[in-house]
Amino acid sequence: MEPLSVGLVGCGNISERYLTADETFDAFDLVACADLDEDLARATADEHGIEALPVDELLADESVEAVVNLTPPHAHAQVITDALEAGNHVYTEKPFATTVEDAEDVVATAAAENLLVGSAPDTFLGAGLQTARRVIDEGRIGEPVGATAHWTSPGHERWHPNPDLYYQEGGGPLFDMGPYYVTALVFLLGSATRVAGSVSRPHDTRTIGSEPRAGEEIDVEVPTHEAGIVDFADGATANLLMSFDVEASTLPSPAFEIYGTEATLALPDPNHFEGPVRIRSDGDDEWETVPLTHDYTAGRGAGVADLAYAVRGDWDHRTSGDLASHVLEIMSAVRWSSTESAFQRVDSDPGRPAPLPASFPDVDL
Repeated sequence: MEPLSVGLVGCGNISERYLTADETFDAFDLVACADLDEDLARATADEHGIEALPVDELLADESVEAVVNLTPPHAHAQVITDALEAGNHVYTEKPFATTVEDAEDVVATAAAENLLVGSAPDTFLGAGLQTARRVIDEGRIGEPVGATAHWTSPGHERWHPNPDLYYQEGGGPLFDMGPYYVTALVFLLGSATRVAGSVSRPHDTRTIGSEPRAGEEIDVEVPTHEAGIVDFADGATANLLMSFDVEASTLPSPAFEIYGTEATLALPDPNHFEGPVRIRSDGDDEWETVPLTHDYTAGRGAGVADLAYAVRGDWDHRTSGDLASHVLEIMSAVRWSSTESAFQRVDSDPGRPAPLPASFPDVDL
C-alpha cells in the first residue's frame, strides 16, 4: 500500500521512539516535525533527514496526511482538534485528553471531518498481550472473574529531569501509567460499566532528585495515590492501584493478573510489547509459560501503523479514539467516585478491540 505521510508535533524525549519506528514499518513515512522550540525541531529534523516546520505550517501542509501528537497532556485536545480541522488524521500519545468532555469533543470532531483519530498506548498490539488474548479466547482460564492491575513507585521526580507535567493537569499515576493497564484490560475483558475509587495527595510539593534541577520544589496539583474497582459488562471485576507514593513493597511492580473460573493468567508488563505470559490452574505444580502466538515486539509505532492500515484499507482501527475515550472515562470515574463517595456509571461502550493477525505488522489488506 502507499505509505501514510506523517508529520510529528512535539520533539521531546519520546519523539525518538517514533522517529526510529519509521524504519520498522512500511505503512507510514515520517516526513516532517514541529515543536514550539523551533531550534529543537530543526535539530530533530537534521538528525533524521526530515523537514522542520512551524506547527501551524505542518498542520496546513497538504503533503502531510496524518499528525502524531507528542505534546504535553494539557495540550492534547487542542492540538488534536487543530490537526483534525486542518484535514489530518491524528494519532496522539496518552492520555487522550485531560477531561472526558474534551475526549468526546475530539471524537465528534473526527467523525464530523470524516477522519480517524487514534491514541496510545499501542502496547496491547504487542506479542505479549495478543498472546494473552488468544489464551482467554480459547477458554483456557474459563470465564474471567477478576483482575489485578498494580503499579507503584516513589515518584518520577526521583529520576526525571523535568517531572513537572506528571504532577499537573493530565498527570498523576493513574493518567500516566493507568492507560497501559486499563487499555489492556478493555482489550482482554471488554467494556467497563461502572467504577468506584479512592484517591489521595499526601504531599503538596515534590523535590526533584535529578540533575539539572536537583533540590527544586514543584507543586502537586493532582492525586498521587489512586485506587479503583472496575466492573466489566461481562461480569469481571478489576482492582486498580497506581501510586507515586510507595517507597518500597514486597509486592512486584507491576503486578498484573486475570483470574478465571479454571485458571489464573499472569500478564506481561503492559508498558512493553513483549514479556512472559503464564498460566496456572488448580492442580498444577508450577506456572506454564505460554509460547508467544504473535510476532510484534519492536516497540512504539504500532499504533501509527494501525491508523495507517485503517486509513488505507479494510482494517479494524484498534487504537481508536472510541477506545481511548472509554479508557479516559474509566480513569476519570475513579477520581469522581472518590470525591462523590459513589459508584460512577461508564456510558461509553467501544467493545473489545479485535485481536491482530499473528503476522502483524506484515499484513495483507
